[in-house]
Amino acid sequence: MLLEYLELGKIVSTHGVRGELRVQAWCDSYDFFSSFEKVYLGKEKKEYTVDASRPHGNVMLLTLSGICDLDAANALRNTIIYVKREDASLGDSKYFIAELIGCNVVDADDESIIYGKIKDVTNTGASDIWHIVKDGKTYLLPSIPDVVKSVEVEKDIARIKPLKGIFEGAEEIRED
Repeated sequence: MLLEYLELGKIVSTHGVRGELRVQAWCDSYDFFSSFEKVYLGKEKKEYTVDASRPHGNVMLLTLSGICDLDAANALRNTIIYVKREDASLGDSKYFIAELIGCNVVDADDESIIYGKIKDVTNTGASDIWHIVKDGKTYLLPSIPDVVKSVEVEKDIARIKPLKGIFEGAEEIRED
């Protein structure tokens, strides 16, 4: 499902006394994090202009217009940072994990075979793992090219060729 706003990270602390923010980034790279000129904070999605950002150890440091001192920065601790989906660009055949949540998972060869809906995604380091729920049961599916054949988040659909044994009866569905 395409979202209007995507979570970029969370403000976890301050850095220095001039309003710089320490951010736990929830994206893959510094380049992606630093590509935004505007961010939106909190549930109300208050807009801020990004003055600067830079990596610092395992966090990002972020300077926002209007946040100029320690008190203003401290007031933003534990605030979620969002970006507008329309401002975030990905290459073809790429998608944001948050937009996978709720997608229907179907068989790549026969879309009438529905495996369930994606309820969560975790990362093991080797690959993302999709948590697919159907009839109250959760199935764990590795998001690897041999399994995931296509994803269309704008249509809420992911087409897969499951590995044997992941879904009950998967052996009868696919022998290859």
